[in-house]
Amino acid sequence: QVQLVESGGGLVQAGGSLQLSCAVSGIAFRAYSMGWYRQAPGNQRELVARIRTGGSTNYADSVKGRFTISRDNANNMMYLQMNSLKPEDTAVYYCNIDPPRPTYWGQGTQVTVSS
Repeated sequence: QVQLVESGGGLVQAGGSLQLSCAVSGIAFRAYSMGWYRQAPGNQRELVARIRTGGSTNYADSVKGRFTISRDNANNMMYLQMNSLKPEDTAVYYCNIDPPRPTYWGQGTQVTVSS
């Protein structure tokens, strides 16, 4: 059974930081490119950051220079370090493989940034 469990969200003031974690089980984690995605109310889910099997990364323009994606293949974990948070970063954040598989979506973790 495939499970991707996000954690680490919360309420933070603008300019603050959070680190999200994604625990993955049921797949050969190191064999997949992975992504962090987010969905704000009224918006479509969007890719925030991607990390490939070799460790190369890509970021959405809106988070470039502020967010850092990383992975720990030994422990089947992925992280998203979010710095200099802005109110427009408020969303539910999800992890999934890249490209995402619909059946792999978890509950997500809510990030709320107050101004």
